[in-house]
Amino acid sequence: MKVNSAEFIISAVRPNQYPEDGLPEIALAGRSNVGKSSMTNRLISRKNLARTSATPGKTQHLNYYMINESMYFVDFPGYGYAKVSKSQREAWGKMIEKYLLERETLRMVVLVIDLRHPPSKDDVIMYEWLKYYERDVCIVATKADKIPRSKWDKHIKIVKHGLSFVPEDDFVLFSSETGLGKDELWSVIERYAFALPESEDDEEVAQVETENEDHSLEMEESKPPQSNQ
Repeated sequence: MKVNSAEFIISAVRPNQYPEDGLPEIALAGRSNVGKSSMTNRLISRKNLARTSATPGKTQHLNYYMINESMYFVDFPGYGYAKVSKSQREAWGKMIEKYLLERETLRMVVLVIDLRHPPSKDDVIMYEWLKYYERDVCIVATKADKIPRSKWDKHIKIVKHGLSFVPEDDFVLFSSETGLGKDELWSVIERYAFALPESEDDEEVAQVETENEDHSLEMEESKPPQSNQ
């Protein structure tokens, strides 16, 4: 996907601050300093739009970025940083839970995992959380450039096993440094962002079936009467 425009919109802390234009949203989740911001900047071919930080746990809001005026990336707070207070973690958890449960424009969650290491306990909890709320998920195994290519398959298996990965979900090998996986990830994002929600899809199918039935009825009624000879 060619990105013609990308802009930071808002750091939202309450639902009434979320955009209300109905554009599809792709959420970005992962532990602190896993590389979500670097991944985002690589995807949109910008250096500093998504803010990278040397201070883990700095992102404390839902950061909205508008892409091509047609969708939003929603950057979740990084999880798993020990120095963040318990009360702050609980507040983030409630905010994310409410978003996952109620946000109708959320199309898919990109869960970023460090390919070099087995999934952390927090990674596993987040993935289980997303599956509990029946959200579509794409696992992005990033920092692939830090591992020899010959060991990729081994580490992919470790990540999938650690998460109890569901085969129906998408899995993309990625590197913010080299651009590996960029096109593949965009294909996944576009597939979810611009697909009709199931309810709308069902309504369209029902409408087509109704129209076909009406057309068949009209054809029957327009047939000339058969003579009784």
